[in-house]
Amino acid sequence: MAGRDPHEGSGAPAGERQRLDKWLWFARVVKTRALAVRLIEAGHVRLNGARTAGPAKGVRPGDVLTIALERQVKILRVVAAGQRRGPYEEARRLYSDLSEGADQKPDDSSPDATV
Repeated sequence: MAGRDPHEGSGAPAGERQRLDKWLWFARVVKTRALAVRLIEAGHVRLNGARTAGPAKGVRPGDVLTIALERQVKILRVVAAGQRRGPYEEARRLYSDLSEGADQKPDDSSPDATV
């Protein structure tokens, strides 16, 4: 097919582009690809600060996604393309979470900590 990116197939090797809807599903941001498509088409996903054109838009390592979910906004840096929708531990390796408070853990030594 003319104009089609051959790297937007089912599972792209690391470092290559992958369809945005597939990546969101592989990374377990959404439960189904259909939900990923609806989220993208509703304008709730930004790629490197710009609203995405559609679910077939390619993402690659280094891209930053801003995703407005129902109760939160997630900011994720793409680390790798997915090969499949695996368990959480596998999905978590596809991105680094840049969202505010994502890396913070409760500090038991703070005066507000409950015992």
